[in-house]
Amino acid sequence: MARQVTGKGTLLRLGFNDPDAAMPRLERLGAAADPLLALLGRTADPDLALSGLLAVVDALAEADPRPDTSGGLLAALVDDEGTAMRVLSVLGASVALGDHLVRHPEHWLELRDPVLGSTRPSAASMRAALLRVVGADPLEPAPIATLPDAEAVDALRVEYRRLLLRLVARDLAHDLALADAAAELSDLAVGTLDAALAIARARVGPAAARIRFAVVAMGKCGGHELNYVSDVDVIFVHEAAAEASAGSAQGEAAQDDDAAQAEVSDETALRTATSLAGHLMQICSVHTGEGAVWQVDAALRPEGKAGQLSRTLSGHLAYYERWASTWEFQALLKARPAAGDLELGRAYVEMLQPLIWSAAERDGFVADTQAMRRRVIAHIPVKDADRELKLGAGGLRDVEFAVQLLQLVHGRTDSALRAPTTLSALHELTARGYVGREDGEALHRAYAFLRTMEHRIQLYRMRRTHVVPRDEASLRRLGRSLGFLREPTEALAREWAHQRLEVRRLHEKLFYRPLLSAVAKLPSGEARLSPEAAEERLTALGYGDPKAALRHLEALTAGVTRRAKVQRTLLPVMLEWFAEGADPDAGLFGFRRISEALGESPWYLRALRDEGEIAERLARVLSTSRYTTVLLEREPEALRILGDSLEPPGADALTEEMLAGAVRRAEAGGRAELAVRAVRAVRRRELFRLSAAELLGAADIEAVGAGLSRITDATLGASLRAVIADQVVARGLERAPTRMAIVAMGRYGGFELSYASDADVLFVHQPQPGVEAQVAGSFAQAVVGELRRLLALPGADPALELDADLRPEGRSGPMVRTLDAYRAYYAKWSHVWEAQALLRADAVVGDESLRQEFTELIDPLRYPAGGLSDDDVREIRRIKGRVDAERLPRGADPTTHLKLGRGGLADIEWTVQLLQLRHAHRVPGLRTPRTLDALSAAREAGLVSDPDAEVLIEAWRLVSRVRNAVTLARGRPADSLPDGPVEKHAVASILGYPAGATDEMVNDYLRATRLAHGVVDRVFWE
Repeated sequence: MARQVTGKGTLLRLGFNDPDAAMPRLERLGAAADPLLALLGRTADPDLALSGLLAVVDALAEADPRPDTSGGLLAALVDDEGTAMRVLSVLGASVALGDHLVRHPEHWLELRDPVLGSTRPSAASMRAALLRVVGADPLEPAPIATLPDAEAVDALRVEYRRLLLRLVARDLAHDLALADAAAELSDLAVGTLDAALAIARARVGPAAARIRFAVVAMGKCGGHELNYVSDVDVIFVHEAAAEASAGSAQGEAAQDDDAAQAEVSDETALRTATSLAGHLMQICSVHTGEGAVWQVDAALRPEGKAGQLSRTLSGHLAYYERWASTWEFQALLKARPAAGDLELGRAYVEMLQPLIWSAAERDGFVADTQAMRRRVIAHIPVKDADRELKLGAGGLRDVEFAVQLLQLVHGRTDSALRAPTTLSALHELTARGYVGREDGEALHRAYAFLRTMEHRIQLYRMRRTHVVPRDEASLRRLGRSLGFLREPTEALAREWAHQRLEVRRLHEKLFYRPLLSAVAKLPSGEARLSPEAAEERLTALGYGDPKAALRHLEALTAGVTRRAKVQRTLLPVMLEWFAEGADPDAGLFGFRRISEALGESPWYLRALRDEGEIAERLARVLSTSRYTTVLLEREPEALRILGDSLEPPGADALTEEMLAGAVRRAEAGGRAELAVRAVRAVRRRELFRLSAAELLGAADIEAVGAGLSRITDATLGASLRAVIADQVVARGLERAPTRMAIVAMGRYGGFELSYASDADVLFVHQPQPGVEAQVAGSFAQAVVGELRRLLALPGADPALELDADLRPEGRSGPMVRTLDAYRAYYAKWSHVWEAQALLRADAVVGDESLRQEFTELIDPLRYPAGGLSDDDVREIRRIKGRVDAERLPRGADPTTHLKLGRGGLADIEWTVQLLQLRHAHRVPGLRTPRTLDALSAAREAGLVSDPDAEVLIEAWRLVSRVRNAVTLARGRPADSLPDGPVEKHAVASILGYPAGATDEMVNDYLRATRLAHGVVDRVFWE
């Protein structure tokens, strides 16, 4: 019969993983095997529980060889199912506590009903037990350990594990509520701190009695929500006592009564408090034969790990009033007096309450809050990102962060929200209408489940971890410990995934859904935010004009139409994305305008609702770039681009599309103006695509420069053909009397255009055979004039200004010349500065043979045989000196002017161009209009050292990126770093800096340009 009960099939059904090993172990239990088998099958790991039980039986037999010793344990388990369930549950869930029971087998007696009881032990009783085992009197105001030091340290660990064992047994076997387990763990930790402090006082000696010393619990311990294994966060506070306690043990032992009564100096008090704190931390964390308790972490103190270990009340207050960041007040939400002088601890907490509850009014509240979230995310190792219970998406920190932020925002005026415990605070937020009732309950369930998962993971080896294991055996044990006895791994995975999604969904709703209920006037049985509370929340989330934001929300969500319903679904997450941008107000306002323009388009809201990437990209664009937002407002249909790869079309494809549109318009209206308008519409769309790609990190600065140049090439090519065709028709001609080409110059020629750049060009034409020069010239002048006018007309897209000031004779010369006229001018009148300008000439638009002829004409000028003469080098340097002295705008800061400032674009480009003029005749790689390509060729040729080339490349890229970012952020060009905080934040955000890192961005810019200026001094000025 026994064989049938313990057959392999039965053991597998009960959850044993290794029935071959289990059967002989069950044989060792003898008659106890059958009664205990079903109970073993209810544990997290029946194999572990069975082997652990036998190890404890063996340990009992070794400690007391009498036959009834180990038999007493088995008999008790058979006789009392409650005791059996507690013992086996512990052994099946925790190998660490199983090892403890093997070292101290008598502790199994702690799990019997008469001893354990059914109620939670009081904090006072646990403190008293822990103090007594180290030989301290719990009734003393400042208890001191009397056991020998090493003995006291070990005794503290054994007693801690004894009390912990009782808690774990009730948690596993009696479904202890998470809040009760966490609170009891916190009380146990506080008692342990007091006992460790008693040992520390014994180490420090009489000096300890001459100060008041308090331990303030922070974090989960302070909030009565400690994990099974966690660092215990604390802050230490001390005061120099005016008089020592004459009745204390140290006072009696003092050798000099007068000294004992004397006032203690601040320096002495600090030294004593630091010694007490250091010993306390070491006593808890040091590893002995009985293991360690846990780490005491004082890193939340003022100045963190760099700050002094303990401070006086006035020292703490001075720091928090002047230097503390918002996240430090967020941490203080959970502060409570824990050990030592509790009156002093209470004074500390009460002193800081006004500062805690005014933190949301601080200027840096939003930036500090966002920075705190970034730090949380940054701490996740990449390999563990998908397994993190605490820090990952949908994890514990999402809940805790959300609850704490709501407390800081609304707890200023509602003191009921000031509970330090997450679940208690969530209950109050729900009861008082700041969180929807169903949402609050769902978040409570999700948080309790995730914390219970965390507890079960930590219990196994009593190690601090928040990472869900990957191996099958651990997942199986974890699932069974949570009650999933059938298909534990699969059931655990399903429930965990569900709760993570719930947390992410509810995290959004906690902040943003109540804002909609405040403005949408929806019928609801739940309490809603008042307009004032909604404004408070929007302000805390970074909206500068909360009243306007509420008006936008009301306009978007009013009514019962399908559009309003979809907006109410979209806006919670959109509002969060706007809040993460540089200008949330601009983001929301832009979204309202786009929605009003496209609201009747059936694809618009469907795309935002169903394709999350489009919505998130849109929020990023709208809250960061005025330039791109304006483009989108004028071309709302371009929103579809955000669902694509953002890869721009090739130059040929773009030109063909523009030409097709121009031909359709020209045929319909017969005029070049309509054709060029069609070309500019395509340009507007492509500018949106390219700027969005830069904002979203899909295009680097070189790709942007090349992309803008390709867009300009296509725009000029299509527009030139349309205008020529129009002039031919208008003049009654059969064909154009002259061939025409446009030569790109400056940054346009170098494929380095920015959003703020004009297009520097030269116009060249060559009369057709047999055509009079005057007729050809008149035609060419008319084409150029009309082309410039049509591209500069005000319209829905940014105008394209064609700047021909680099032509021969400058502004006083003719706008367009023949190829022969260029040849004659350059042969007789050309100056070295014109050769320098031609370095970036690129004949890209118009008649192909004419473009080739022009390039052959200018190559000997810009790449002179033998390089430059010494006089020419001096002339270039003289001109550069005048530019530096005269061209910088009055009042401009030379350290932050992007183009003409020290180490700016002009410095770098003039340096490269001087190298090209001097050496391109012998270094073919220098014969390029692109600055970085020429710089790389100069490095390869040994004209510039590797370090100097890297400095110039880095500076050129950074300054060019900043210049683009300024235009994107402001919506209009500027040649200096912005001064305003919103625009500076937007620029930093576009460059990839996190929120609150604008100073870092400015410092990086100043460093790069300073180093570049040093290279320019060496290479250009020699």
